Amino acid sequence: MISRRTFGKAVGKGAAAASAAALSSACSAAVSSDNNQNLPAADRGTEQSAKEPSFGPLKQVRAGVLNVGYAEAGPTHGPAVILLHGWPYDIHSYVTVAPLLAAKGYRVIVPYLRGHGTTRFLSSKTFRNAEQSVFALDIIALMDALRIDKAILAGYDWGSRTADIIAALWPERVKGLVSVSGYLITNREANKKPSPPKLEWAWWYQFYFATERGRLGLERNRRELAKLIWKFNSPTWDFDDATFDRTAAAFSNPDYVSIVIHNYRWRLSLTEGDPRCNGLERRLAESPVISVPTITLDGEDDPFTPAGGGSTYRNKFSGQYAHRTLKDIGHNVPQEAPEAFAQAIVDLTDFPTSEQRPSK
Repeated sequence: MISRRTFGKAVGKGAAAASAAALSSACSAAVSSDNNQNLPAADRGTEQSAKEPSFGPLKQVRAGVLNVGYAEAGPTHGPAVILLHGWPYDIHSYVTVAPLLAAKGYRVIVPYLRGHGTTRFLSSKTFRNAEQSVFALDIIALMDALRIDKAILAGYDWGSRTADIIAALWPERVKGLVSVSGYLITNREANKKPSPPKLEWAWWYQFYFATERGRLGLERNRRELAKLIWKFNSPTWDFDDATFDRTAAAFSNPDYVSIVIHNYRWRLSLTEGDPRCNGLERRLAESPVISVPTITLDGEDDPFTPAGGGSTYRNKFSGQYAHRTLKDIGHNVPQEAPEAFAQAIVDLTDFPTSEQRPSK
């Protein structure tokens, strides 16, 4: 546990130099130093439950307050790419993207987020918090554990938000960013304002999870609920049962329900996170501009894609920038359009000069 004084320095202007493992520990505080656990080996059943392609055996590493399960592909000394999944999905959103990038010489890391798959808390007494900043701290801690100084970050849904936060607060750790749905950093005050009814309807599960009935529904019907959301989020994606079942195995994590419920209730200001993350959350509430090279992607058929071809969030990116809208693609962009997703990552290394300036 780091001291209040040390943490205050970490979340101030010099946050970049702080130990991410210490920050992560502070924002998911354990009331004891219990390093308890039957920590998981790689979930061998997960890789065998669906058709090829598949990841090889998963790896585990202690990082911050977690023992993180992750897939890895490509040469160890290649440029690092970290691929971040959303909800209700898992690392298999990248099962086709990862080998495409590995074949081009990238070192590809695909971690399970807290509450998913083989990622476990090191202590049974750690707060199972899920405010937006803590996911970013988890990934910074993972980078430190794997000795990755700087990486390309790419994600969708929860993964986009996490990558956006790291790019905004720790740009020195990010070579480039691929963000589906653009700028997803949450401002909870702004989030209190109602959206147009059609969008509110699309977010029905957020309001469901605000109730005890919704928590019990997620606990008892996690697979059925996830499949319903998959179909709504990606109306043109014809996934099969084996593909869904492979991902649904990640929902058996013992902390899955706690993390999902806390995340959505926190966004609606119905619960609080760890007070030691408040400094980071105050900075994020200011909607910081992202300066690293960025490509944003939208699935044309994603019900959450805002109108305007990325124009609604364009001013949040001040560096080299490009936007792409993908026809006939829904919410789970990397699994529905793996080639386009992988190409966006490759293209970050060679932006045309015409895309270097923000549009007027």
